[in-house]
Amino acid sequence: MRYVEIQVPTRSHEEILDITGEVEGAIRELGLSEGFVVLFCPHTTAALTVNESADPDVRHDVNRALSAMVPAIPFRHAEGNSPAHLRSALLGPTLILPVEGGRLSLGTWQGVYFCEFDGPRRRRVRAYALPAGNGG
Repeated sequence: MRYVEIQVPTRSHEEILDITGEVEGAIRELGLSEGFVVLFCPHTTAALTVNESADPDVRHDVNRALSAMVPAIPFRHAEGNSPAHLRSALLGPTLILPVEGGRLSLGTWQGVYFCEFDGPRRRRVRAYALPAGNGG
């Protein structure tokens, strides 16, 4: 199955990056006009989500809330990044988003976000096209 790979270099141990523009670019590269784009994060300490794009403080608040839900306590996993695995599991590795007229069909204030919980690292997201019944 063909996909476009989006490169996501992260700069901090924990950060939430707006990748909406990169996803739009992948949709163009895939030639998808109508249907859905499936985004997959092939990492166990990072995740994807859709959230508010107007106020950057929302990203900070989401990260802070996830840290409160999964504190850095002694875990059995020996690598020391168990909180990153658990925060990633709460959000998940996959998004399925509608595409209309060759563009993401998001709400007014929505954006697509890559969530880094064990950085900084060179990450990637795969974008797959699911064209509408007419072929796309």
